[in-house]
Amino acid sequence: MKPVVVDCVGKRFRRYRADRPRSIKEALLRGLKGVRAGTTFWALRHISLEVDRGRIFGIVGHNGAGKSTLLRLIGGIGLPDEGRITISSARLVGVLDLGAGFHPDLSGRENVYVNGIVAGLRRAEVRQRFDSIVEFAELAQVIDTPLRTYSQGMRQRLGFAVAIHTDPDVLLIDELLAVGDQRFNRKCRDRILGFRDTGCAVVLVSHQLAAVRELCDEAIHLCDGEVVAAGPAAEVVLGYGQEELDTSMTQETSTT
Repeated sequence: MKPVVVDCVGKRFRRYRADRPRSIKEALLRGLKGVRAGTTFWALRHISLEVDRGRIFGIVGHNGAGKSTLLRLIGGIGLPDEGRITISSARLVGVLDLGAGFHPDLSGRENVYVNGIVAGLRRAEVRQRFDSIVEFAELAQVIDTPLRTYSQGMRQRLGFAVAIHTDPDVLLIDELLAVGDQRFNRKCRDRILGFRDTGCAVVLVSHQLAAVRELCDEAIHLCDGEVVAAGPAAEVVLGYGQEELDTSMTQETSTT
């Protein structure tokens, strides 16, 4: 069975009124009527895809198209309202928000151990991989200082380094190919390609069309929560890029 199967998935959210109560006190004074959602909308609808071992699957689309929502559902953050998602792999790692589990008052070293264990590694495994994690993140000189002294880029590098040292069977990546400078970015891309070579299934969301074309085998283009194109990554990226260009030209024409 393929590691990732998304079968006709839909996700619905409630849209609340702008004048809804902002506190419990206000809600009680105004009555519960103002708390109720005004309408519902579908953030995703009729989404189907499959990702095989040793393949990288890309998801592209404009902001608000539903890319990150889909990736979070695949990662088990929330449940679909329609359809089914099946993950038939032992270890799934979602690189959705680098450093989200880090504690600012702990040192980089302590955060590596905490997050490595949360990701499913035993303490001994974290200890064995620690030097490699720090070397990849290029943070040896500051690894014993509190995380609050790190820049945002340093925290992202450490988070990415921890995630890729957990031997995932399925790896989910959300808009993280811009971590660090160009050299470090290249190192991240090479590691992602290395996961593909070892049989890992990778699902990648990115606005960097060149990266999707370079890394991905297949891709889908999401628009308003639905798939408007699917197939080889190069073809999907070409079609999406042309659409973006046409939209940009239309907007420029309308403003002149």
